[in-house]
Amino acid sequence: MNGNTPQTRFESTYKRPVGGLVRAPGRVNLIGEHTDYNDGFVLPIAIERCTLAAWAPRDDRKVSFISRQAPDEPAQLDLDELIVPGQPAWANYCRGVTAGLIERGLELRGVDILFDSDVPLGAGLSTSAALEVATAMALLAAADKSGQVPLRELALLCQKAEHEYANAPCGIMDQSICIMGQAGRALLLDCRDGQTRQIHFDDPRTVLLVADTQVKHAISDGGYAARRSQCESATEKLGVKALRDVDRATLSAAAEAGALSDLELQRARHVVGEIDRTVQAADALESNNTSRFGNLMYESHESLRDDYEVSCEELDAIVAAARSCEGVWGARMTGGGFGGCAIVLVEADQAPAVTDAIQQAFAAKFGRKCPVFATRAADGAGLV
Repeated sequence: MNGNTPQTRFESTYKRPVGGLVRAPGRVNLIGEHTDYNDGFVLPIAIERCTLAAWAPRDDRKVSFISRQAPDEPAQLDLDELIVPGQPAWANYCRGVTAGLIERGLELRGVDILFDSDVPLGAGLSTSAALEVATAMALLAAADKSGQVPLRELALLCQKAEHEYANAPCGIMDQSICIMGQAGRALLLDCRDGQTRQIHFDDPRTVLLVADTQVKHAISDGGYAARRSQCESATEKLGVKALRDVDRATLSAAAEAGALSDLELQRARHVVGEIDRTVQAADALESNNTSRFGNLMYESHESLRDDYEVSCEELDAIVAAARSCEGVWGARMTGGGFGGCAIVLVEADQAPAVTDAIQQAFAAKFGRKCPVFATRAADGAGLV
């Protein structure tokens, strides 16, 4: 977010005063990958990097969206007309959220919105959820309806927008942590019933590094949908509602009986193990067992690499480089995979040295830079 303040950027773009400002953070998932759409547990944090939405109401029924990350692709819709997906594609997240709020019966008003973000695009840090939530909160604020949609309902509305307007079959984690995050806390989210527990993640002696492979991925690509379909197939063959309902013993018995294909068994083995690891990780944080938490991070990465097959050479290289460094507790890929980011939990005073080591190893192997930034758990979305 370079340049002047969001307010002055809005005024420069729309040639009128700003009405308000909304902040919606990106996220990293500490552990619990590809468990959300299997009714399992996840343990994300909201990060300090965010999407901002500066807005001002209009006198007509038009809604205008401009992103500083796509300045040549403005979008506009009419609140009195049918809202359908269209071009530019980035604004489909905004269109879906607008349609969802109207479908819920909320009376919106025309508004101009300018987005700006320092969350890296395509890095698996949930830029889409941040955009959706920022859109929803800006629309609600402009209509004097802030706080009128319960948090979980708002997360579900944004998730539905992503499914129906961006053709991305995401789980509920990203929208939930964007809305419900708290500074110094990780969110243990039960993706089956929506229950949450705030877990301490505020040890000043540690910091979380986020290393960006700059290998872009999109949840709408086929790899994510294929994994989800494979899990659904395994669920059907096992006769359960979701892989959340399968334990390791049941899965072993199914393997011995040949009830699943080799691929289905791999996918299910990751999900069943990852759900268990996530619950253990939350307990480890609450008991200040950083060593145990770090080991679970490594186990998670290995499972994602070998059984779920969503890692990549760059992610594996970052984890390997981090593991060889003094002061590192654990490391793993985060997000849907096929690129994106890895996270490293490290002693705070060792963070600069670990950052240098990761970047040097990455550059030596791939001939290009690996951006790394540090973050702590931040607050969820809200009015600024």
